[in-house]
Amino acid sequence: MLNPIPENPSSVASPVVSLVIPVYNEIDVLPLLFDRLRSVMDGLQLSYEMVLVDDGSKDASAAYLVEQAQADNRVKAIILSRNFGKEAALSAGLQHTCGEAIVVLDADLQNPPELIPQMLEKWRDGADIVAMKRRNREGESWAKKSGSYAYYRIMNRITGSMNIPEDTGDFRLMSRRSLDSLNRLPERNRYMKGLFAWVGYPTEVMEYDVADRAAGETKWNYFNLFSLAFEGITSFSVAPLRAMVLLGLITATLGGLFGAWIVFKTLMFGNDLDGYPSIIAMITFLGGVQLLSIGVLGEYVGKTYFEAKQRPLFIIQDVIQNPPPSAATSVPAAAEGNSVNVI
Repeated sequence: MLNPIPENPSSVASPVVSLVIPVYNEIDVLPLLFDRLRSVMDGLQLSYEMVLVDDGSKDASAAYLVEQAQADNRVKAIILSRNFGKEAALSAGLQHTCGEAIVVLDADLQNPPELIPQMLEKWRDGADIVAMKRRNREGESWAKKSGSYAYYRIMNRITGSMNIPEDTGDFRLMSRRSLDSLNRLPERNRYMKGLFAWVGYPTEVMEYDVADRAAGETKWNYFNLFSLAFEGITSFSVAPLRAMVLLGLITATLGGLFGAWIVFKTLMFGNDLDGYPSIIAMITFLGGVQLLSIGVLGEYVGKTYFEAKQRPLFIIQDVIQNPPPSAATSVPAAAEGNSVNVI
């Protein structure tokens, strides 16, 4: 089924394309980001909006977004009350879009905005989701490349029928119906790459070359990446729990065989007390296995704990747009318990 793009954008009450960009301490790159986005989008002759979410930045990013929103009615600035994390900020932006095609990209310009026209062509040809796959990972360390390669393949193996396109990030296009399905998912522990894949719908994969960061420094270190990977695995699979069961079965079997060997050795060759070091090693190993198992189990219990409290995923301090959106297209954030200030 084709997704028609209106020929006369001025006659459209709501934008055709929504750009969603989470922002955290990106003041150095924001001016260039707006210049390139406007250059690309103005050339398409389509109505569009830019939804930028400030995730509790400590620099002047929020003030710059407010300034842009007050000067340009195509810019919607969403200011969160504190830093809630990229997944929450992205969710906030997605919930405040009005377009028929929604493009998610990072503020650091490693996701080239110049690819948006090609993504829209895929959407117009019938794709509900256009996932952007990294063609190369130049500039990344061997450890990061190897870890990413292994992670996507393990993730797809343990999640069953759900398939996350390998080497893809948040850079993608979504149709309105796929986004509406995504926004209905209620969980608080959100791993967006997995949720994008979970909703399904016809998906096209486009390869692209990752650009260098235009300015500033990356906010992702190895610990953050490991935490995100573990979040993804535990959010979409119980494989770690089953692995602990298997590990427990193996250690119990080995312990039983070791005990049988001690009995046999004692009966056949007499009592030998030289096994003290091996006993200490076995106790240490079993203690480590138990602690690891408790930790994995605790991760799942903790997720249940946070879900049961039903706290909001994020709290909005302000939504700035000039002029105010119409009642038909605005998102009732205040009804969700969020403070909204529309200028």
